[in-house]
Amino acid sequence: MAQAQTARILVQALAQMPDAIVLVDENGTIGFFNPAAEALWGLTAAAVLGRDAVALLPRGFQSTDHAAQAGDIDGITSDLQIERNDGATRRGVMSVHAFKVDGRTFRAAFIKDVTDQQRQREEWQQLSMVLNGSDHAIIVAGLDGTISFINGALTRMLGYELAEVQSKRLFEPFTGLHTNLETVARLQSMARQPPMASESLREDLLVYTKGGTPLWISAGITVVRDSAGVPVNMLAMLTDITLTRMREELQQKVLDAMARELPATEVAGILCREVERIAPEIIATFLRVDDQGRLFTLAAPRLPAAAIRAIDGEPIGPCAGSCGTAAWRGTPVVVTDIASDPLWTGYRHLVQPLGLAACWSYPVKGADGSVLGTFAFYYRDNHGPVAFHQSLVDMGLSLCALLLEREKARMRIHQLAFHDTLTGLPNRNMFEVQAKQLVNDARRAGSDLALLFIDLDRFKRVNDTRGHATGDQVLCETGRRFKAVLRDGDLLGRLAGDEFVAVLPHCGAQQATSIVKRLLAAAAPPIIVAGASIHTSATIGIAMYPADGRDVLTLLRQADIAMYQAKAQGRGGFSFFREEMSRNIQEQAMLEADLRIALKHDLLDLWYQPQFDAANGHTLSGVEALLRWNHATLGTVPPVRFVVLAEECGLIGELGKWVMERACRQLAAWRAQGVSIPRVSINLSASDFRDCTLADRVAQTLLAHGLQPRDLTLEMTESVMLSDEPGVLLMIDELHLLGVQLSLDDFGTGYSSLGYLHRLPLDELKLDRSFVRDLDHSDSARALTSTVLRIGESLNIKVVAEGVETETQRQFLVDHGCPVLQGYLLGRPMAPPLLEEWLRGTHARVPV
Repeated sequence: MAQAQTARILVQALAQMPDAIVLVDENGTIGFFNPAAEALWGLTAAAVLGRDAVALLPRGFQSTDHAAQAGDIDGITSDLQIERNDGATRRGVMSVHAFKVDGRTFRAAFIKDVTDQQRQREEWQQLSMVLNGSDHAIIVAGLDGTISFINGALTRMLGYELAEVQSKRLFEPFTGLHTNLETVARLQSMARQPPMASESLREDLLVYTKGGTPLWISAGITVVRDSAGVPVNMLAMLTDITLTRMREELQQKVLDAMARELPATEVAGILCREVERIAPEIIATFLRVDDQGRLFTLAAPRLPAAAIRAIDGEPIGPCAGSCGTAAWRGTPVVVTDIASDPLWTGYRHLVQPLGLAACWSYPVKGADGSVLGTFAFYYRDNHGPVAFHQSLVDMGLSLCALLLEREKARMRIHQLAFHDTLTGLPNRNMFEVQAKQLVNDARRAGSDLALLFIDLDRFKRVNDTRGHATGDQVLCETGRRFKAVLRDGDLLGRLAGDEFVAVLPHCGAQQATSIVKRLLAAAAPPIIVAGASIHTSATIGIAMYPADGRDVLTLLRQADIAMYQAKAQGRGGFSFFREEMSRNIQEQAMLEADLRIALKHDLLDLWYQPQFDAANGHTLSGVEALLRWNHATLGTVPPVRFVVLAEECGLIGELGKWVMERACRQLAAWRAQGVSIPRVSINLSASDFRDCTLADRVAQTLLAHGLQPRDLTLEMTESVMLSDEPGVLLMIDELHLLGVQLSLDDFGTGYSSLGYLHRLPLDELKLDRSFVRDLDHSDSARALTSTVLRIGESLNIKVVAEGVETETQRQFLVDHGCPVLQGYLLGRPMAPPLLEEWLRGTHARVPV
């Protein structure tokens, strides 16, 4: 082929090359500039041919001349920055080759445009810096799932370097024993079935670090597409959700179960199962410790029933496995090798056959620091605590404590709702439930049953004189005594105050009598409280099933009626219910209703009995106001009946207010009419003296009627005098400072202590009528009366003798210096008009 033709072919070939080619002769003049070079520089060949190559190529390009002259034509490659004619900059890689033609030296510069590749490389470098600086673990994988890049966050999270996972399939290096492989396969399938460009796939997955620690991650997979929408690779972003999952999956579910008031065993089961789901390598147990220091299983979902039965009831102690020891010490116990640890000597046979090798147990403590239970993790291999599991423990313990505290509070609420807080016996609610069951059992069996209503006699006096703290101890001891007497299967409860009830199943009247006598005997011995002997007795009413009633409420009512009947017969005994008793109770209920109406509509009356100066039988000392009730249908109702009724039904305070108001009004009316009444005495109950407003009320009543404090005498019972309640004693002092007279009624009939007489500001003692009645024939009555008169004289306390009915009685009292006499011999109780007439008439002078 001719040389010219060869040259043309060569030029055409060079013109078609994709890379820019520039030929320069030995003078540095450009002799060839192909179309690719035109495109790269933005210049036409005509514009550059014949120009110095320095205008386009770096000066270093000339350095090849010496090499060419030396005969070295090997290519030299270098980076090249190209300034285009339009001002833009391109990047290229230049390879220079020298050659000779006809003795002349030429150089050929081959320039590859790498601007786009360089930009992509720089962008990737920048992206790598961003990804490695991110807190999110990131994986880049090809469409086949092969890992090509991981960032530093993933290394920090899972411990793997890029070289250890590169070319492996997505997530495969991080799988472990309990990783869900179906989820892994679903994530890897993204490239085969890519979603729409805006979609991604997210799954929660349990993975393992390089060191074997389990972690829960949230993995989001996105398919990356090019500008044409063609998938090019996959991007996975991993977030550690271990704590979040524990909170959401564990805490939320357990708290929700508690909010729904599920039983403790169900809530404990949810807790353990959730722990095992979050960390499947764990076998979780939750045990409670009872009041006797024994372990009982609340939940152990993956332990067999036989193992649970063997654990339940075991005592805690210094060498009682992991759980028993943790509960004993109150500190965590970590056993990494059950087979050799001495704490498991007596218990390893229970768990080793199950393949369990290690156990960590943590005490569950209440708010007061007491150990309520244990929360434990069992393992099939030997190892100690890891951070992930420790986080589970910490969260689980708080939930365990919350659950057990809730159960403790629930039991306390149940105790308060269904048991008497003082004696621990069933209260009315619990008693009625359990008694109803016993009655139903008796109905099915066709057997007898006895219901006892037990009331302590004069217990109110114990409270009034000794204080409520002493009364509480008496109730507790009495309950214990009754409980000791009753049989297994008998039911004992406390309804309220001093009222106890008992149900005796499979018990006829004869056996009931025997048991009741034992109960009465148990109540009789004195109870020692703070060194003092408290004497008590009980009165019992008995109702029999089915004769007296076929349900609990009826039997309770009938037994209550029988108890009141027994009290009416003298206290300290018992009575079986009889039908006529019910009629008496109904009459009492009607009488109570009528008494309320009488108080409301002012249908009661006060009569007044005169009191005379014994030294001068013609001088009126005062009058005592005495209650009277003339019932519309029953006629005259004795005060002893309706006053006691008022005390029992809570009307005594209202009755006392009525008496004070009526008596003061009447005395003021007499004064206005010119009837000379020196003073009036009224009786107040013990509850009146507990009223902190009594002194103010007395003062206001006196002021309202224009009376002076000396015009009024307030009579109190011995129970008031003996009271150790600070409020009662303060009230007595207030009344004394007010100036009213204070009198002790029925002196000598109770348990009066002479020590109280000089301690209290008393103005008057009323000698009980029982002493006066026996003065006619009893030397002891005369001796005692003389003693009381001397006591009054020595303490400067006036003595009033009540119930003077004979001249012999009057004469003895006058001879022995009794200051004031009161009784039928001198004047009977009279309505106000009759008293006025009596005082103005011939009876105003009392015969002596």
